[in-house]
Amino acid sequence: MTDKLKSGERLPEISVSLLGDDDLRLGAPVDDHDWQMVVVYRGQHCPICKTYLAELERTAPEFAKAGVGVVAVSGDPEHRARSFTDEIGVTFPVGYGLTVEQMQELGLYVSAPRSEAETDRPFPEPGVFVINAEGLLQVVDISNAPFARPDLAGLAKGLKFVRDNDYPIRGRLAA
Repeated sequence: MTDKLKSGERLPEISVSLLGDDDLRLGAPVDDHDWQMVVVYRGQHCPICKTYLAELERTAPEFAKAGVGVVAVSGDPEHRARSFTDEIGVTFPVGYGLTVEQMQELGLYVSAPRSEAETDRPFPEPGVFVINAEGLLQVVDISNAPFARPDLAGLAKGLKFVRDNDYPIRGRLAA
């Protein structure tokens, strides 16, 4: 069992390899945005991830309007992450090689492959983390199932509202 991250906490300091570059530090702003949204996807073997990342590509401009930079990361090795994201045509930064230890640090659920045909390593179940300009977790959404993920258009609208109205971090009283 892993400890789950709580809203208002700092994201653990985690760096992964970045497609087309050196490293991606999770939680650090990208481009000219002062907030970052980290989307953890299961990997190339997941058809729901393909649909979700394609939707993330379509909604990325809405997140940008809210000042939120978007990144995605998986436990896939480089060749699988590159093949998968090239097929979808994503333009946002994509990290790869998330280790089981890093998955656990993020409080993610981790699954074993059902067969070698699926993938050859443990992989993370979905997670979305939104880190604000102070480096605190504004939104934490983790799932143990591939089909339970936040609606991206609704999340983009919600984050714009949060930013426009100085809306506080919610859920801080939960133990």
